[in-house]
Amino acid sequence: MTDKRVVLVTGAGSGIGAATARLLREEGHHVVASGRRAEPLRRLEQETGALAYPSDVGDPDAADGLVRTALAAYGRIDGLVLNAGIGRGGTVGDLSLADWDDVIRTNVTGPLLLLRAAIPHLLRSRGAVVAVASVSALRNGPGNAPYAASKAALMQLCRSVAVDHGREGVRANVVCPSWVRTEMADRRMARFAEEAALGDGSVDAGYEEATRLLPMGRPGEPHEVGEAISWLLSPAASYVNGAVLTVDGGATALDPGTLAFDFHVAPRGGPGRTP
Repeated sequence: MTDKRVVLVTGAGSGIGAATARLLREEGHHVVASGRRAEPLRRLEQETGALAYPSDVGDPDAADGLVRTALAAYGRIDGLVLNAGIGRGGTVGDLSLADWDDVIRTNVTGPLLLLRAAIPHLLRSRGAVVAVASVSALRNGPGNAPYAASKAALMQLCRSVAVDHGREGVRANVVCPSWVRTEMADRRMARFAEEAALGDGSVDAGYEEATRLLPMGRPGEPHEVGEAISWLLSPAASYVNGAVLTVDGGATALDPGTLAFDFHVAPRGGPGRTP
């Protein structure tokens, strides 16, 4: 292909990051894949030819090292996918400060450090950034304070790049997925199915219940988000800058005030809810 790009993908060991790295490699691009766990990155490297760089990009030295590795291997950086993230629950009254610090460090400070290291090279290539936020950046749910706050901050961090560097040719956009079948979501669905005594208590039972009210009635697949990311990185999205693209099966298009017309809705209990 003529448009071969060099793209850094964080959180590439599984889920959306792995699917995005695979898709970019299938399209012929060079990919440097970062993540905390070495083993899945090595498998990705063997299967796709992506260059594995196990690291925690919340560490300033690791963020710089990821950029240096890409430059040493390919001589340039054209794209950056800010996908690494963790989830922690809690209300503002009961979340632990340790959980808050972990979430902010991974979901906000890590992307900031990598952006700072990569921006000079993205300016040279007139490259593109895509941040993987969440519908939680736009809509909130109970007991979700640290995660939602971090994803809203990531969204605005990325849009700041769009505003500050758009005239210099760098585009920065955000995707906001809803429930997507990833390892992190699988763990949440397993807990949900057990706590709510859903069906056979399986992960599938959790997803079925959690997405029952979505217009598309199902969770997303990692490759579906990867397709959106790939498009935003590409010249086909050359005038898309500072956009927030929901990849959520219609979740944010739905007015929750109308749900009672089609469903019997009752609270399960929990913070601020009556069982």
